Amino acid sequence: MSQSHDLPGRELETAPWLLEIALISTARAVRQVYEICFAEIGIRLAEGRILTHLCEGVPLTQVQLARRISTSRARIGTHIDSLEARGAVERRADPNDRRVWRVSITPLGRELWERGIEIDADVRERLHVGTTEAERDQVHSLLTRIQRNTESILSASSDEPRTPSLRRLRRAGSRNA
Repeated sequence: MSQSHDLPGRELETAPWLLEIALISTARAVRQVYEICFAEIGIRLAEGRILTHLCEGVPLTQVQLARRISTSRARIGTHIDSLEARGAVERRADPNDRRVWRVSITPLGRELWERGIEIDADVRERLHVGTTEAERDQVHSLLTRIQRNTESILSASSDEPRTPSLRRLRRAGSRNA
């Protein structure tokens, strides 16, 4: 990349955060594409992910599903309500704990999942235009490392600053107090 930081109005082209900006905006755009395409079969992306997990054949609790798709228990309930209203999943009380609901996929849900798989393949094919398998493998490797680093930051104690600069600021603030 050229060193255009000396040219007025071109500072952002070489900013150190370009990777993160590209990552966030690309993730947002990809998610939007999936949402639009899945809407054509009447489901949301998260609901497609729920159906994918349920297609494994084992009924799962709402808490298990929430963890698997990285969402809250309240939000998973909303998604399951929507899928249940469409006849795609059913909830049954756990025989060992009546407070727990087990969710399973119905034949209609499996049909929706199969249509979702076709949509996913079409979307991925279009997203990959102009890229090679080696490039995609390289991006996957890089993003996996960034995700591990992100998880490390997130797993830090909530009462401890998450980055060295925040730790320095906290120490400086306590000295000035």
